[in-house]
Amino acid sequence: MDRELVVELLVKHWQFAGLDEDIAHEIYHDDAVLEFPQSGERFVGRDTFLAWRKKYPARLEFRVRTLTGNGDLWVGENLISYDGGPWNLSVNILQFRGDKVAHERIYVTQPFEAAEWRADQAERFDPLEGLAPEQWKS
Repeated sequence: MDRELVVELLVKHWQFAGLDEDIAHEIYHDDAVLEFPQSGERFVGRDTFLAWRKKYPARLEFRVRTLTGNGDLWVGENLISYDGGPWNLSVNILQFRGDKVAHERIYVTQPFEAAEWRADQAERFDPLEGLAPEQWKS
């Protein structure tokens, strides 16, 4: 998979996630597996996770931080907000088979304050800095 195609597929996925799940789920193989290791949930088959995503009880908003990968393995670092609430950090580990996702693992966590005792060794950056959907293509 070349970077340009992966970016195009994932940007489209996150642009439509929470808005039009049929379009958002075009990136998955029919037999794709989706896992949430933090909750111990595994969903086998695109139709399985498409069904619950269509009735998801919160409004979702995404910001892309970075997309990194090569070949069939890609990692998306994102921000996600539920119902306009605080931003959470998320990591999506995506394994492609051809031009569709065969396996995805999603981790979601909240940011936390850096420890003062190590401040003199650290360079600071804004963990909530991300691109709004209208900036994703650029």
